[in-house]
Amino acid sequence: MNINENKTVAEVVTENIKASNVFKKHGIDFCCGGGISLEKACAKHNVEYATLEKELIAVDEAPNRTYDYNSWELDFLIDHIINIHHSYVEQSLPIISQYAEKVATVHGHHYNEVIEINKLFQEAAGDLAAHLKKEELVLFPFIKQLHKADKEGTDFTTAHFGTVNNPINMMESEHEAVGEIFKTIAKLTNNYTPPEDACNTFRALYASLDEFEQDLHQHIHLENNILHPKAIALEKKLA
Repeated sequence: MNINENKTVAEVVTENIKASNVFKKHGIDFCCGGGISLEKACAKHNVEYATLEKELIAVDEAPNRTYDYNSWELDFLIDHIINIHHSYVEQSLPIISQYAEKVATVHGHHYNEVIEINKLFQEAAGDLAAHLKKEELVLFPFIKQLHKADKEGTDFTTAHFGTVNNPINMMESEHEAVGEIFKTIAKLTNNYTPPEDACNTFRALYASLDEFEQDLHQHIHLENNILHPKAIALEKKLA
Protein backbone atom coordinates (compact mmCIF):
# COMPACT_ATOMS: atom_id res chain seq x y z
CA MET A 1 0.00 0.00 0.00
CA ASN A 2 1.51 3.30 -1.14
CA ILE A 3 1.15 5.95 1.58
CA ASN A 4 1.69 9.68 1.11
CA GLU A 5 0.32 12.86 2.68
CA ASN A 6 -1.86 13.76 -0.32
CA LYS A 7 -3.65 10.44 -0.49
CA THR A 8 -7.19 10.57 0.86
CA VAL A 9 -8.38 8.54 3.80
CA ALA A 10 -10.98 6.88 1.56
CA GLU A 11 -8.34 5.87 -1.00
CA VAL A 12 -6.25 4.18 1.67
CA VAL A 13 -9.23 2.25 3.03
CA THR A 14 -10.29 1.28 -0.48
CA GLU A 15 -6.84 -0.23 -1.10
CA ASN A 16 -6.84 -2.12 2.20
CA ILE A 17 -9.99 -2.20 4.31
CA LYS A 18 -7.94 -3.24 7.37
CA ALA A 19 -6.53 0.31 7.41
CA SER A 20 -9.96 1.38 8.68
CA ASN A 21 -9.04 0.17 12.15
CA VAL A 22 -6.05 2.52 12.24
CA PHE A 23 -8.27 5.48 11.35
CA LYS A 24 -10.89 4.36 13.84
CA LYS A 25 -8.26 4.28 16.57
CA HIS A 26 -7.43 7.94 15.95
CA GLY A 27 -11.04 9.07 15.54
CA ILE A 28 -10.62 9.78 11.81
CA ASP A 29 -13.78 9.38 9.74
CA PHE A 30 -12.96 7.01 6.88
CA CYS A 31 -16.53 6.67 5.65
CA CYS A 32 -18.58 9.77 4.82
CA GLY A 33 -15.72 12.10 5.70
CA GLY A 34 -13.02 10.09 4.00
CA GLY A 35 -12.49 12.48 1.12
CA ILE A 36 -9.78 14.52 2.87
CA SER A 37 -6.05 13.96 2.57
CA LEU A 38 -4.06 12.15 5.22
CA GLU A 39 -2.24 15.42 5.94
CA LYS A 40 -5.50 17.27 6.61
CA ALA A 41 -6.94 14.37 8.60
CA CYS A 42 -3.90 14.39 10.87
CA ALA A 43 -4.11 18.15 11.37
CA LYS A 44 -7.83 17.95 12.11
CA HIS A 45 -7.44 15.20 14.70
CA ASN A 46 -4.09 16.28 16.16
CA VAL A 47 -2.26 13.15 15.01
CA GLU A 48 1.41 13.11 13.98
CA TYR A 49 1.55 12.15 10.31
CA ALA A 50 4.67 10.03 10.87
CA THR A 51 2.78 8.01 13.49
CA LEU A 52 -0.20 7.45 11.21
CA GLU A 53 2.01 6.53 8.27
CA LYS A 54 3.94 4.00 10.35
CA GLU A 55 0.73 2.33 11.56
CA LEU A 56 -0.76 2.19 8.05
CA ILE A 57 2.39 0.62 6.62
CA ALA A 58 2.37 -1.92 9.45
CA VAL A 59 -1.07 -3.09 8.32
CA ASP A 60 0.50 -4.40 5.12
CA GLU A 61 3.64 -5.70 6.78
CA ALA A 62 1.98 -7.85 9.45
CA PRO A 63 4.02 -11.08 9.54
CA ASN A 64 2.44 -14.39 8.64
CA ARG A 65 4.46 -16.88 10.65
CA THR A 66 3.94 -20.56 11.28
CA TYR A 67 5.17 -21.86 14.62
CA ASP A 68 5.56 -25.33 16.07
CA TYR A 69 3.20 -24.58 18.95
CA ASN A 70 3.15 -28.21 20.02
CA SER A 71 6.83 -28.02 21.01
CA TRP A 72 6.41 -25.01 23.31
CA GLU A 73 6.54 -25.19 27.11
CA LEU A 74 3.06 -24.75 28.60
CA ASP A 75 3.89 -21.53 30.44
CA PHE A 76 5.26 -19.99 27.23
CA LEU A 77 2.22 -21.12 25.25
CA ILE A 78 -0.09 -19.55 27.83
CA ASP A 79 1.82 -16.26 27.66
CA HIS A 80 1.56 -16.36 23.88
CA ILE A 81 -2.20 -16.94 24.03
CA ILE A 82 -2.65 -14.01 26.42
CA ASN A 83 -0.27 -11.59 24.71
CA ILE A 84 -1.38 -12.35 21.15
CA HIS A 85 -4.93 -13.68 21.12
CA HIS A 86 -6.41 -12.27 24.32
CA SER A 87 -4.91 -8.86 23.55
CA TYR A 88 -6.31 -9.01 20.02
CA VAL A 89 -9.79 -9.84 21.30
CA GLU A 90 -9.70 -7.06 23.91
CA GLN A 91 -8.56 -4.48 21.36
CA SER A 92 -10.97 -5.61 18.65
CA LEU A 93 -14.22 -5.98 20.60
CA PRO A 94 -14.91 -2.26 21.13
CA ILE A 95 -13.97 -1.35 17.55
CA ILE A 96 -16.11 -4.03 15.91
CA SER A 97 -18.92 -3.31 18.37
CA GLN A 98 -19.01 0.31 17.21
CA TYR A 99 -18.99 -0.73 13.55
CA ALA A 100 -21.82 -3.20 14.13
CA GLU A 101 -23.94 -0.65 16.00
CA LYS A 102 -23.43 2.02 13.35
CA VAL A 103 -24.14 -0.28 10.40
CA ALA A 104 -27.26 -1.67 12.09
CA THR A 105 -28.53 1.85 12.81
CA VAL A 106 -27.77 3.33 9.38
CA HIS A 107 -28.41 0.35 7.09
CA GLY A 108 -30.68 -1.94 9.09
CA HIS A 109 -33.82 -0.66 7.33
CA HIS A 110 -32.50 -1.95 4.00
CA TYR A 111 -30.26 -4.85 5.05
CA ASN A 112 -32.19 -6.52 7.84
CA GLU A 113 -29.43 -9.04 8.50
CA VAL A 114 -27.10 -6.41 9.96
CA ILE A 115 -29.49 -5.92 12.88
CA GLU A 116 -29.17 -9.61 13.76
CA ILE A 117 -25.41 -9.49 13.16
CA ASN A 118 -25.12 -6.63 15.63
CA LYS A 119 -27.18 -8.51 18.22
CA LEU A 120 -25.11 -11.67 17.81
CA PHE A 121 -21.79 -9.86 17.98
CA GLN A 122 -22.76 -7.97 21.14
CA GLU A 123 -23.70 -11.32 22.72
CA ALA A 124 -20.39 -12.86 21.69
CA ALA A 125 -18.46 -9.81 22.93
CA GLY A 126 -19.99 -10.07 26.40
CA ASP A 127 -19.37 -13.79 26.58
CA LEU A 128 -15.77 -13.49 25.43
CA ALA A 129 -14.92 -10.70 27.88
CA ALA A 130 -16.02 -12.90 30.80
CA HIS A 131 -14.41 -15.99 29.26
CA LEU A 132 -10.95 -14.43 28.97
CA LYS A 133 -11.00 -13.36 32.61
CA LYS A 134 -11.88 -16.86 33.79
CA GLU A 135 -8.96 -18.25 31.83
CA GLU A 136 -6.51 -15.64 33.04
CA LEU A 137 -7.58 -15.74 36.70
CA VAL A 138 -8.42 -19.41 37.19
CA LEU A 139 -7.36 -21.93 34.55
CA PHE A 140 -4.10 -20.52 33.25
CA PRO A 141 -2.51 -19.88 36.70
CA PHE A 142 -3.31 -23.47 37.70
CA ILE A 143 -1.75 -24.90 34.54
CA LYS A 144 1.33 -22.78 35.19
CA GLN A 145 1.44 -24.19 38.71
CA LEU A 146 1.34 -27.71 37.29
CA HIS A 147 4.10 -26.85 34.86
CA LYS A 148 6.29 -25.37 37.60
CA ALA A 149 5.76 -28.38 39.88
CA ASP A 150 6.77 -30.70 37.06
CA LYS A 151 9.92 -28.74 36.23
CA GLU A 152 11.02 -28.31 39.85
CA GLY A 153 9.90 -31.71 41.10
CA THR A 154 7.69 -30.20 43.78
CA ASP A 155 4.11 -30.80 44.87
CA PHE A 156 1.21 -28.74 43.58
CA THR A 157 -1.79 -27.52 45.53
CA THR A 158 -5.13 -29.02 44.53
CA ALA A 159 -7.42 -26.28 43.27
CA HIS A 160 -10.87 -25.46 44.67
CA PHE A 161 -12.41 -26.65 41.40
CA GLY A 162 -10.91 -30.13 41.78
CA THR A 163 -9.37 -31.64 38.66
CA VAL A 164 -8.27 -29.42 35.79
CA ASN A 165 -10.85 -31.19 33.65
CA ASN A 166 -13.62 -29.15 35.28
CA PRO A 167 -12.60 -25.64 34.14
CA ILE A 168 -11.37 -27.06 30.82
CA ASN A 169 -14.79 -28.58 30.14
CA MET A 170 -16.40 -25.23 30.90
CA MET A 171 -13.98 -23.31 28.69
CA GLU A 172 -14.44 -25.70 25.77
CA SER A 173 -18.21 -25.48 26.11
CA GLU A 174 -17.93 -21.70 25.90
CA HIS A 175 -15.60 -22.02 22.89
CA GLU A 176 -18.25 -24.08 21.14
CA ALA A 177 -20.97 -21.55 21.95
CA VAL A 178 -19.07 -18.56 20.56
CA GLY A 179 -18.01 -20.65 17.57
CA GLU A 180 -21.68 -21.29 16.78
CA ILE A 181 -22.41 -17.58 16.99
CA PHE A 182 -19.73 -16.85 14.39
CA LYS A 183 -20.98 -19.62 12.14
CA THR A 184 -24.33 -17.85 12.12
CA ILE A 185 -22.68 -14.47 11.50
CA ALA A 186 -20.72 -15.96 8.58
CA LYS A 187 -23.95 -17.21 7.02
CA LEU A 188 -25.73 -13.89 7.52
CA THR A 189 -22.83 -12.02 5.91
CA ASN A 190 -22.51 -14.47 2.99
CA ASN A 191 -19.04 -15.36 4.28
CA TYR A 192 -18.25 -11.71 4.98
CA THR A 193 -19.08 -10.45 1.51
CA PRO A 194 -20.45 -6.88 1.73
CA PRO A 195 -23.09 -5.61 -0.70
CA GLU A 196 -21.73 -3.90 -3.83
CA ASP A 197 -23.06 -0.53 -2.65
CA ALA A 198 -21.66 -0.91 0.89
CA CYS A 199 -20.02 2.13 2.44
CA ASN A 200 -16.57 1.90 4.02
CA THR A 201 -17.93 1.34 7.53
CA PHE A 202 -20.06 -1.52 6.22
CA ARG A 203 -17.03 -3.01 4.48
CA ALA A 204 -14.86 -2.48 7.56
CA LEU A 205 -17.38 -4.33 9.69
CA TYR A 206 -17.39 -7.40 7.46
CA ALA A 207 -13.60 -7.41 7.05
CA SER A 208 -13.10 -7.07 10.80
CA LEU A 209 -15.57 -9.85 11.55
CA ASP A 210 -13.78 -12.09 9.06
CA GLU A 211 -10.39 -11.39 10.61
CA PHE A 212 -11.81 -11.84 14.10
CA GLU A 213 -13.24 -15.26 13.29
CA GLN A 214 -9.96 -16.40 11.75
CA ASP A 215 -8.07 -15.36 14.87
CA LEU A 216 -10.72 -17.05 17.02
CA HIS A 217 -10.19 -20.34 15.19
CA GLN A 218 -6.43 -20.22 15.82
CA HIS A 219 -7.01 -19.12 19.43
CA ILE A 220 -9.38 -22.00 20.16
CA HIS A 221 -7.13 -24.49 18.36
CA LEU A 222 -4.19 -23.63 20.61
CA GLU A 223 -6.29 -24.14 23.72
CA ASN A 224 -8.54 -27.08 22.81
CA ASN A 225 -6.02 -29.12 20.85
CA ILE A 226 -2.68 -28.33 22.51
CA LEU A 227 -2.90 -26.60 25.90
CA HIS A 228 -5.85 -28.47 27.40
CA PRO A 229 -4.82 -32.06 26.52
CA LYS A 230 -1.28 -31.41 27.77
CA ALA A 231 -2.57 -29.90 31.03
CA ILE A 232 -4.81 -32.91 31.64
CA ALA A 233 -1.96 -35.31 30.94
CA LEU A 234 0.41 -33.34 33.17
CA GLU A 235 -2.01 -33.33 36.09
CA LYS A 236 -2.42 -37.11 35.80
CA LYS A 237 1.36 -37.51 35.70
CA LEU A 238 1.81 -35.48 38.89
CA ALA A 239 -1.13 -36.93 40.81
